[in-house]
Amino acid sequence: MNQRAKFVVVMGVSGSGKTEIARRCADATQSHWLDADDHHPIENVEQMRSGRPLNDDMRWPWLAAVGDAARNKVAQVANGDTSDHTPQTIFIACSALKRRYRDALRRDLDPVTFVFLDGTRDVILSRLNRRVGHFMPSGLLDSQLADLEPPGPDENCVTVSIDAPIDTVVSTAINSLLARETNSASFANENTTGKPECQGEDI
Repeated sequence: MNQRAKFVVVMGVSGSGKTEIARRCADATQSHWLDADDHHPIENVEQMRSGRPLNDDMRWPWLAAVGDAARNKVAQVANGDTSDHTPQTIFIACSALKRRYRDALRRDLDPVTFVFLDGTRDVILSRLNRRVGHFMPSGLLDSQLADLEPPGPDENCVTVSIDAPIDTVVSTAINSLLARETNSASFANENTTGKPECQGEDI
């Protein structure tokens, strides 16, 4: 199934704009998207609504549910798609704050690229304070920042500053993803063109 799908996880702390950026990136690229927040069990939602951060035991089942939802989204898209040639892209808005959470998503969804929405505490806090209708209170921002492990150079990730108009953030994310995809394809071509095919053990 995943041979016909690529996954892009738009990650960052609460208030960084994950949902809006994922939705707009999907719209701009005629892709599909889902919000990981929709897959929290009610216990997680109530925990956060009361101002208490989630622990790992509460996050693992949620991450598994996000992986299931992404694969289900691929199946739904495939059922309505008559083309077998163009891989579908699924954008996923998901905090993915710690390396081990991203590792779990990598194991579950392949191939996956991360878009890290990076911003200062002041910028994010001002957005949280203006947000209405969400279960995550601004008081949990510091716990999220404490948990945040920015992606390392060995992770398949592009970093985008959120200290810009949202249209700029979206276009920067899309262009960065396209550039990474092009560079990866070029690297693969450069390292395979003209090389003999080998069978069995490497020479």
